[in-house]
Amino acid sequence: MDAIRFPIGQFEAIVNLTNEERIAITEQIPEITKKLRETISKLKPEQLDVPYRQDGWTIKQIVHHLADNDMNAYLRFKKALTEDEPMGQSYREDLWAELSDYGQVPVENSIVLMETLHLRFMILIHALKPEDFQRKLRTQVLGSVTLDVALQRFVWHHRHHFAQIESLIGRKAWL
Repeated sequence: MDAIRFPIGQFEAIVNLTNEERIAITEQIPEITKKLRETISKLKPEQLDVPYRQDGWTIKQIVHHLADNDMNAYLRFKKALTEDEPMGQSYREDLWAELSDYGQVPVENSIVLMETLHLRFMILIHALKPEDFQRKLRTQVLGSVTLDVALQRFVWHHRHHFAQIESLIGRKAWL
């Protein structure tokens, strides 16, 4: 089950990122929505309602979750740039996935939302100095983390959920 739930493994941060490593991570952000759209565009609408594992989220729920998570991550990032180690808001993602918008809103809406958000995030990131990435935020789950770690986790989170979707597509032999 862990290989299906965490197909790329658990998140492991690189401590003390170099500027080159940070740039390489940041450059992955504009590709996120392109890859997501490409991956799910070949699926039939009913396939979007299939859970990636038993008792797991559907592909549609994963896509909407990514948009919700990105909004939260962006706001946490901005708070950390403007406040001293703020507490980042957490949310019950399991319960959010059960709300009506996850079932009724087309996945394309969440992809467009992510594209817009990622554009703003990239503008923000490119304006930062290396020392800005050492600013910290706190979350209930992660404790105190630097923006370097938050940035890495942001990109890992997408790779993690893409791998869940791709694993399902492979197991079902849909493509």
